Amino acid sequence: MSQPEPAPAGQVPTSGARRLARRLQGNPTPKAGRNLPAAIGVGLAMLFAVLGGLLFLPLGFVLLVTAFAVLGVWEVFRALEAQGTRMPVIPVVVGALAMPVSAYFGGLEGLLFTMVASSVAVLLWRSIESAAGAPRSVFAGVFTLAWVPFLISFAALPLHAAGGATPVGLWPNGIPAGAWQIASMLLLVVANDTFGYIVGASFGKHPMAPKISPKKSWEGFAGSVAGAMVIGVLACLLFLDKPWWVGLILATGMVAAATAGDLAESMVKRELGVKDMSSILPGHGGVMDRLDSIVFAAPVAFVLFALLSGV
Repeated sequence: MSQPEPAPAGQVPTSGARRLARRLQGNPTPKAGRNLPAAIGVGLAMLFAVLGGLLFLPLGFVLLVTAFAVLGVWEVFRALEAQGTRMPVIPVVVGALAMPVSAYFGGLEGLLFTMVASSVAVLLWRSIESAAGAPRSVFAGVFTLAWVPFLISFAALPLHAAGGATPVGLWPNGIPAGAWQIASMLLLVVANDTFGYIVGASFGKHPMAPKISPKKSWEGFAGSVAGAMVIGVLACLLFLDKPWWVGLILATGMVAAATAGDLAESMVKRELGVKDMSSILPGHGGVMDRLDSIVFAAPVAFVLFALLSGV
């Protein structure tokens, strides 16, 4: 594919949208640093797999969340190990396997118990090894448990009240409200990423946090809020059975949480000196590079839906 010819000297710059279109024609890796065709393909495949499992096979969705949690733990373990910090990976992986399942079958109490038990297991596992570097190792293990499997397991909690006692199979009485709540959360996170990327790559000029994430702009953040509000209102009107203004609250909460999650992972990556947590997902980087928004958005969505349950 030929590169677009540069504009003659003195020519008035094209609009933001036209600049983005020309950039994508000449380079599959535009301003935001992603291979856009690969990113779109992988993103859509993941979205359809997650929503399909969520709406039609609840236990399959929980197992998919569990797989993401384990892969996220593996990526964090590798990044920490490269910097000389070796966390007790076996009890952390066991905790990652147990937390989403305990949230599905045991609810919030089951999730909290599993988090505490996993943290104690990390401490006991590390206590039988040498004392050198033990505090750093234990902290790394508990931090990873809290950051990845604990937070992402909130995505499975709404399914507990709806049908957590059902071991396998399709929903017995149609798709419950809890599944629609999780679907709405995921769609709002996707809207945050998509509209933020489009607006930020087209018009972004004012960095939000230049020392943490130089490519994240206030213009992109405004695009995220506007796009998520449209999706939130549509979700309330089409399948959440809530007043339209609830969609504005959900959108604002999800964009704030997703942005905080993205910035938090950027800080961790800067501290570890890595660009991506891995390269397992073409166009996206690692699993944690996709979960960074969701791990913060899932608990915020759980709390917001609980507070808005009477609306």
